[in-house]
Amino acid sequence: MVARRFVLRQDPGGGGGEGDAEEHELEYDTEHGLDILRFQIFSLTSVPPDLQKLVVEADGSVVGDGTDLETISEGLRLVAITGGEEEEEEGEVAAAAEAARAQEKSDEELARIIQAEEEALLLQQYIIHNDGGEAFRERVEPYMRQVLMYEDPMRQEAARKTVPIDELQEKALVSLAKEGNFSPSKHEEDHAFLLQLLFWFKQSFRWVNAAPCDSCGRETFNVGMGTPLPSEIKFGANRVEIYRCKYCSSVTRFPRYNDPYKLLETRKGRCGEWANCFTFYCRAFGYEARLILDFTDHVWTECFSKVYGRWMHLDPCEGVYDNPLLYEKGWNKKLDYVIAISKDGARDVTKRYTRKWHEVLSRRIFTSEDTVSAVLSSITGKYLSGLPIDALSVIKNRDQKESEELSKAAYLEADTTINLPGRQSGSVEWRKARTATLDQKSQQNFEDIFPYIERLLSAMSLQAELGTDGERPVTTVGNTIHTSLALPVAIDAVDEIVSNYKSNTFCTKGHQFPRVNRLNSGSVLASGEQLPIGIATAAFDGLQSSKWEEPDGAKGCWLIYKMLDGQTCELESYDLMSANDVPERDPMDWVLEGSTDGGSTWNTIDTRSSVIFDSRFYRKTFIVDKRYKANAFRFRFLRARESNANPRFQIGSIDLYGKST
Repeated sequence: MVARRFVLRQDPGGGGGEGDAEEHELEYDTEHGLDILRFQIFSLTSVPPDLQKLVVEADGSVVGDGTDLETISEGLRLVAITGGEEEEEEGEVAAAAEAARAQEKSDEELARIIQAEEEALLLQQYIIHNDGGEAFRERVEPYMRQVLMYEDPMRQEAARKTVPIDELQEKALVSLAKEGNFSPSKHEEDHAFLLQLLFWFKQSFRWVNAAPCDSCGRETFNVGMGTPLPSEIKFGANRVEIYRCKYCSSVTRFPRYNDPYKLLETRKGRCGEWANCFTFYCRAFGYEARLILDFTDHVWTECFSKVYGRWMHLDPCEGVYDNPLLYEKGWNKKLDYVIAISKDGARDVTKRYTRKWHEVLSRRIFTSEDTVSAVLSSITGKYLSGLPIDALSVIKNRDQKESEELSKAAYLEADTTINLPGRQSGSVEWRKARTATLDQKSQQNFEDIFPYIERLLSAMSLQAELGTDGERPVTTVGNTIHTSLALPVAIDAVDEIVSNYKSNTFCTKGHQFPRVNRLNSGSVLASGEQLPIGIATAAFDGLQSSKWEEPDGAKGCWLIYKMLDGQTCELESYDLMSANDVPERDPMDWVLEGSTDGGSTWNTIDTRSSVIFDSRFYRKTFIVDKRYKANAFRFRFLRARESNANPRFQIGSIDLYGKST
């Protein structure tokens, strides 16, 4: 392992002169290999790894798999591969050679992994607990009693009553419509509802580190464990943590309830309570769900997705779904046993959550692998006995398919793709939000601006009716899902129109909002994002309540907007709006670039420096002097307003205006 510092010079057009090159510095650990280096370069330049040609400036050699990254000189030049016929032919030969090397390496690596597995299994014979699997059984079987509580119809009905079902159903349909699916199947609706249930639960449940003081609500510290009271034992709280207030010295009890029915009331806890209650909610809404027990001290949920035809990982504590490598790859957890527990029994699903099975095997010392299988089969058989043959057949087929999936999973390459959760938004006064009212009493000349508002509402399938007492009720007149997609944007736009009018900036130079020719429906790529509240697409969604936040972007980050279906646009102007909080994260210096080839090469369109946003939700308009037809636009934000003490960058919204062709 050698820590290297490289200076990367990027040719803007694939072959520009020295003076045209952009320069980037990057720190790199050679242990990570060439692929990681290419992804680091991608984050700096947005040139995809498969389109990067790296040249060592000292000798003109091309960097490849055989290059010694520890000894080459620090000066590198990046040339984006653009594709002429001769280049394509050379590329095909190089790609074939590289594929052969990759396959050879893959076979070699697979052989090493299989050998490591055999060694781990051999070692396991000498270090496992020789108790016939009793210690392992004692870890798993108590959870069977817990998950059977989920099947009580009375408890399920109580759980459903605590959920804003209408709101989540609407959000599910809107999320599908945003993907272009306006006529979803029942399975697709159920899948979308499950994700909205996850996001709602994340917002409605409270995490507890140290229980706040029952008397004054302030900070406490742990003083040990207490004896459970009969009223606590009744709901499965066999452990009670005791806390003392740092201010009033009052004592607060924190019972660790295991009964999901009680958790509907308390709505707080740590990962055990979160996963227990969320899995219960999933069963209450009819999903095939199971509690996932990680022996290294975490718990989460899996549900069977009929859309994907497989079990799907959901972590209510994180608000994350279908990202099973989160723990090993993201948290660097050293997993050993991951067991799925449901009314139908218990299964070992560890292989779903690892790409280092040979390493995991060396840590599985409770008992032998054969005994693990025997214990889980024994538990499962006990709870499946008595089921009708057709139900057993469904379970058997599903288990068979899962076994095949898991046997392959351990040997797959780690997937770097992160599934982005949908946006989370509060549910306060949801039903009231379905009806809006425009108050024209406060503005004597309201009729001056109402035609603008009326046209905007009409575009959203809304209608402002003539009301009494100086108010105009706004109602839907078209497809409610279409309206739900556009309504938050329309309301924010109306608020801004009225705000501009009140401050006498309505339709003045630099404040002409809203305007025509706003680009929409493109795709977004970013250097990073803060999940789930600061996703990159939020920069272009038109909502004041959302923002793009880059956790490490204060000293540099980028955001790319690609036109839909290869369209091009001659950009005329763009708006930036500051976000809801922390002015130190506002953009201050940036470069706007355009690309005619989808992002392989870039040309500068506009440059700004020392820009200050005067307040929150403050919109600034920037006229583009250099007209340039492009099918992709990149903002390279060079510096946030305060980039020394603050590592984060954020922007409330970006609006691009121009003529599309």
